[in-house]
Amino acid sequence: MGFAVVTLKVMPSSPDTNLEELEIKVKEEITKFAGDGETKTEIKPVAFGLNSLNIIFVMDETKGSPDPVAEIVDKFEEVNSAEISDVRRALG
Repeated sequence: MGFAVVTLKVMPSSPDTNLEELEIKVKEEITKFAGDGETKTEIKPVAFGLNSLNIIFVMDETKGSPDPVAEIVDKFEEVNSAEISDVRRALG
């Protein structure tokens, strides 16, 4: 087996949500699931001052689907929705 590069898209519940604090909480859940690995965070504007938090992380394919991470993050009070928006096999 190899590794997968996963993108988790998190939509905060309001434009006032502190994305830095939310990023820390989300990364803690990613670490619990996938272990310590490389991550990259992107903040992308959506509309009317609302930004999405996209966290890209690497996980071992043997762990199975990354959906459990999205399900946990989706339950956070400051999150409107969380979904796995992309999964790619890492080469090399």
